[in-house]
Amino acid sequence: MPETVTVPRTRLRPKTERPKLHKVILVNDDYTPREFVVTVLKGEFHMSEDQAQRVMITAHRRGVCVVAVFTKDVAETKATRASDAGRAKGYPLQFTTEPEE
Repeated sequence: MPETVTVPRTRLRPKTERPKLHKVILVNDDYTPREFVVTVLKGEFHMSEDQAQRVMITAHRRGVCVVAVFTKDVAETKATRASDAGRAKGYPLQFTTEPEE
């Protein structure tokens, strides 16, 4: 009588790597009005009035402040749109991105 050998079927599931995250950073300047910065933070980053005030004050005191963390594409898009909003009004408002460690 022949021996029957059963081999279990194994499914290999490909591991998908999580996308790298990037920080959106608000850079302080001496020309953009605080109220305008708060308006941009509320509009582009959907912050409450209180959150936007805290981020703006932190950037004012320390020179920079991390606004939010997103995937690279989203972070770059939001930073560009927020910076463009400042330029449209004639302000040197600047948002940058950098990889989160």
